[in-house]
Amino acid sequence: MVDEHGATDAFKNRCANAARTLESCVGYFIERISLDESNEDRKDHTLDVWLREGPWKPDAVISLSDLHSVRRWEPGLCPSLIDGISLVHLPKPPAPWPAEAVGRLDRSEGLPELVWLRIAGPVEVDAVAAVVTVYQAQSDDAASVLR
Repeated sequence: MVDEHGATDAFKNRCANAARTLESCVGYFIERISLDESNEDRKDHTLDVWLREGPWKPDAVISLSDLHSVRRWEPGLCPSLIDGISLVHLPKPPAPWPAEAVGRLDRSEGLPELVWLRIAGPVEVDAVAAVVTVYQAQSDDAASVLR
């Protein structure tokens, strides 16, 4: 039996599922952004983005760790409307990357599979990481049927 987390394409599938979840977040607001680069080891660097639209839609949190690249954004503009959001799987070499990602990072042999998060709006978020998790709260309607 193959462990699903170690299965071929597991990371690619995780990225695709996260991307589908985030598609519904266009029109949300970036409520808060947290970047932690305090540890010397890059694997401990994290970027968390909290998304909110209101009580009628579920909040979402995007958490990236093992950051390989983060382009700085203009601080102090939150909350900021999201005009567009994408999360793209970047396979490890020698598999090709999407054209818009070419030249984004040095593609050395040791580079793992990565994920590329881009959020467009008054606050632009652009980050590449090796680990992604997307948390989405239940909407009030879905939570009302829980026992």
